[in-house]
Amino acid sequence: MDAADTDAARFPDTYPMPRTCPLDPPTEYRLLRAERPITRIRLEFDDSVVWLVTRYADAQTILGDPRFSSDFSTPGFPARLTAQPPGPGTFIRMDPPDHSRLRRLLLPELTRRRVEAMRPAIQEIAEKLVGDMAAATPPVDLVQTLALPLPSMVITELLGVPYEDREYFHDTTKVIGDQSVDPKRRIQVRNDLKEYLDKLVAMKEAEPADDVLSRMCARREEAGVSREEVVGIATLLMVAGYETIANQIGSGTVALLENPDRVAELRADPAKLPDAVEEIIRHQTVIDYGLRRAATEDVEVGGQLIKAGEGVVVVVASANRDEDVFECPDRLDFDRERHDHFSFGYGVHQCMGQILARVQLEIAWAELFGRIPGLRLAVPVEQVPFRFDMFVYGVHELPVTW
Repeated sequence: MDAADTDAARFPDTYPMPRTCPLDPPTEYRLLRAERPITRIRLEFDDSVVWLVTRYADAQTILGDPRFSSDFSTPGFPARLTAQPPGPGTFIRMDPPDHSRLRRLLLPELTRRRVEAMRPAIQEIAEKLVGDMAAATPPVDLVQTLALPLPSMVITELLGVPYEDREYFHDTTKVIGDQSVDPKRRIQVRNDLKEYLDKLVAMKEAEPADDVLSRMCARREEAGVSREEVVGIATLLMVAGYETIANQIGSGTVALLENPDRVAELRADPAKLPDAVEEIIRHQTVIDYGLRRAATEDVEVGGQLIKAGEGVVVVVASANRDEDVFECPDRLDFDRERHDHFSFGYGVHQCMGQILARVQLEIAWAELFGRIPGLRLAVPVEQVPFRFDMFVYGVHELPVTW
């Protein structure tokens, strides 16, 4: 083997890569950031070749540049063979002007003022869930008792789903987010959800209430948004908003339980909770697969030419551990100097629900560690079933005791 072959063997040639520690990204990211921050790699899902981006500065450049498209139909866009084209209203897979038009319809509903108005309702939901959990005989599965139901209940509250239908929503979101379920079954359940939401939109149009769906229906014609697109936006809220928060609660709780000194910090000084949430979101980046883009023009990034029609995967889990930006990035540090991370994206596609996500996480962890002081893992962390096979990282189950 010559020197070139030896050098090539040091670097991975397919993506994604396996983790050696469930709470840390693959160790190869550190090598790539240092020596090949923008590199060609083969996706194991569909055998296509894309640019893999692992460094913070390059991630920021690409995610903020309109010449990198989020549109699923753009030539070169990285897509799994099993991926379905996004339906109407799925603005996270669109570019301006359609992206801007649809995003503007939802934007007034997720402002800080609107979210803070929801805080008492979220608090009530979390108190009930953690209270029921504390009253149960341990061990219990924190995924089923808190991580899944909290965001599902919050989204149904947000959309104004009738109480008699909320159990259906909770069951539906569990199936959609479970990759162990047959793909055809998940597609059918998702289609059933769209049908239900279509009927719910009709109901909100006929009898408006004080909820997000009613207000979007009232504004949609003036905003140039079709009824079908409103249904798509509601579906996106249900699926995307639910799954990321549920898994952030799961993986974040494991990280806290594996760092008891950090839990002691929070109990000693609850005012640290907002900083703690921000650090956990950075440290435990649940968007594990990365953010996908396709170049629409030739663009030079970090000294590397990316040509029009070439796909890009921005590995935000790596950028969030970049040593050039975050000192000792693998350490969970609530006193870390605040710096923007990419867990909610960047640029025009930055997550609209990030304020709501932060509030849910703050309340969930405050309730959990405030009301169950002896909380700990019921099994060694090596036995926790992490979601290694999914685009959104987290845990399938989280057995805890106290």
